[in-house]
Amino acid sequence: MTTITTRTVEYPADGLTMIGHLALPPGTDRRPAVLLGPEGMGLSDVERRRADALAELGYVALAFDIHGGRYLGDPEEMLARCLPLLDDPDRMRGIGHAALDVLRAEPRTDPDRIAAVGYGTGGAIALELGRDGVGLRAIGTVNALTTGRPDETARIRCPVWAGVGSEDPIMPPAQRDAFTAEMQAAGVDWRLVVYGGALHAFHHPPVDHPVVPGVGYHPRHAQRAWHDVVDLLAECLPVTE
Repeated sequence: MTTITTRTVEYPADGLTMIGHLALPPGTDRRPAVLLGPEGMGLSDVERRRADALAELGYVALAFDIHGGRYLGDPEEMLARCLPLLDDPDRMRGIGHAALDVLRAEPRTDPDRIAAVGYGTGGAIALELGRDGVGLRAIGTVNALTTGRPDETARIRCPVWAGVGSEDPIMPPAQRDAFTAEMQAAGVDWRLVVYGGALHAFHHPPVDHPVVPGVGYHPRHAQRAWHDVVDLLAECLPVTE
């Protein structure tokens, strides 16, 4: 029985040495690929398992790093790094492009068939790659209803799917409205799913350290959001074309 293979990849970005997790499906042929971004705490086994699951579905998957190999379990430390990052589209794009270059350089990757999926900060980075005009097949985000610089959203050339919890205080209704208005004005093919009763980071299993207020796991919606992401990929980036 053939199985997926995984390996750690190191690459420079944002003045740091990033440590990503690459998962490859069985075989030797080129496959569509997914760039997978983590929540603001950073790359963890949660994202590594998701990359592995995507490889089992037939995708090359790179779970990318945003903190130079560190996982920021202290909410104050996480916010001190992530808030300035989220306010700097060029830094986010630099982190995204560095990871994208690694994914494209993988011999198993079909460089013309790549999607970006991200959670929280990782989702914001995925959106900035789209706003930078990267030729992605799809962008999927959870908890990442970030808005961009004027006129750049029109450079997104693929469908955008976004998921958010209805009770997320970090992505409140006003933020949802600003995001969807931006997508609509730019002519983007967009979808927004609001998961009833869910908080911020509802997709992420409970952690053994403090979190910012408004964060909470919702196992049923976490499963639904994952299925929605897989459906997005099946529609826009099928394993076989």
